[in-house]
Amino acid sequence: MTEFAFPTWTGRTDGSGPEHARWHSTVKPVDNTEQGFALLGFVSDEGVIRNQGGVGAAEGPAAIRAALGSMAVHHEIALFDGGDAVVSDGDLEGAQQRYGQALSQLLQQHKLTVGIGGGHEITWASYQGVRAAFPTAKLGIINLDAHFDNRPGDQATSGTGFAQIMAAEQQAGQQPVVLALGIAEPSNTPDLFNRARDTGIGWVTDDRWVTYPSEAGAAVAQLLEQVDIVYLTIDLDVLPAATAPGVSAPASYGVPLPLVSAVIDHVAASGKLVHADIAELNPSVDQENRTAAVAARFVDRLTTAERGRNFNTGQSARSAPEAGQAQGVEYNQYR
Repeated sequence: MTEFAFPTWTGRTDGSGPEHARWHSTVKPVDNTEQGFALLGFVSDEGVIRNQGGVGAAEGPAAIRAALGSMAVHHEIALFDGGDAVVSDGDLEGAQQRYGQALSQLLQQHKLTVGIGGGHEITWASYQGVRAAFPTAKLGIINLDAHFDNRPGDQATSGTGFAQIMAAEQQAGQQPVVLALGIAEPSNTPDLFNRARDTGIGWVTDDRWVTYPSEAGAAVAQLLEQVDIVYLTIDLDVLPAATAPGVSAPASYGVPLPLVSAVIDHVAASGKLVHADIAELNPSVDQENRTAAVAARFVDRLTTAERGRNFNTGQSARSAPEAGQAQGVEYNQYR
């Protein structure tokens, strides 16, 4: 059990039998002895505020749960909610540490985890938890995002996560494989591109991904072949503003939802994804809860029977033989 309280879940009820299963009627507090999927929330505006963004992301986890509550569940794998790490009195670093400790505990229980934010400062928190649980694994990180989030700075923000990660990996003598998909060139200075290049972060820009989707598919497949485990982080501002208006920095271009979903499916089906998180939902600027609904759909995609098949086969996520393959996902490839 994590230290965080079990949240309140609500949603539509059509009946009490398993044929009527929905998230709100299925999800339960963490059981230390049972495998399954576990949510873990990060309630934070602090990183976005420090990064000169708009307030409101702290309400993201509650909005995602509200949108997720009535979604149907089509498998029997256990669904858990570990509650929320909450930033209080501006202590972002303390909350990140607590989140990382709780996440590591869940991963060591052989659960597959999904983080819900909160600003993209969740990245540094998630990384701490993944590395604590898998200290020697060859780590792959995929960031679906319009921004590199590799800004330098003495203070952590929503934009420093990957600078912190790459520095920590270098200090530990590790060489992670990091890929950013959906980078918006006008939103990232030449300095940030140079920093990505110098630290070994690969990228595909948003317009390149849309025009040549096979390149994104090939890049993901190559990363999966090179690593033992994968951490996937999804910043909702990678999507077009019409699809995801409820973010701190809505995209003027963005990558269409089907292409983003294809990458999520590819990675989730690989057998190597140990943790994913979703960041930057700001319900205060959302329109008709559209962004919350998309975020909830991503959580549902990440907690599927396909991803959880290793529970039934006894295979570990790190040894699944099909981990480098696309599992039937198509990228509209031109060969």
